[in-house]
Amino acid sequence: MIYPQYTTTVLEDWVSSWYKRYNYWNPNELKLRKIAMRYEIFISYKPLDSHYIRFGRYREIVLNSKVDPLQQREEFFHELCHAIRHVGKQSMMPEAFRELQERDAKHFTLYAALPYHMIRRYDIEDSNIIEEWSHDFKVSEELCEERLDQIKRRYITAVNENCTAHKKAYELCYK
Repeated sequence: MIYPQYTTTVLEDWVSSWYKRYNYWNPNELKLRKIAMRYEIFISYKPLDSHYIRFGRYREIVLNSKVDPLQQREEFFHELCHAIRHVGKQSMMPEAFRELQERDAKHFTLYAALPYHMIRRYDIEDSNIIEEWSHDFKVSEELCEERLDQIKRRYITAVNENCTAHKKAYELCYK
């Protein structure tokens, strides 16, 4: 990756660590059924909005059969987040808590669909990076653009913080 000052988040590290522990090193290894089986979750396809079901020990992610496979894949990672990171029934929880879970699932989707330990091998300065990621990771170009924008924003923030720290150090030494 061209941005050496990019700093991963705790969630990003957690996702990459999980993938590495189970030997997921390349995009073509990210098979939805295989990932779901690691968590003992069934996957089904029905003409309904995607959702996660838990009934006792039975767990299932239902994916909308009417949307394209790229969208199904993104919805799988979103619902997987609810399955492995969240508790409670969203219809019965305060709105703020539901929004927090949805925001977490959105971030999780970015990291699980495009894990850092895999995307860092790509040249993000390549003008075709969005198409490459979309093809290799089998997700929409919109999700790839969002991930790339996130990486660039974090890099810019890191550079600005570094410059501010250097400026303060310079001022302390030469004033």
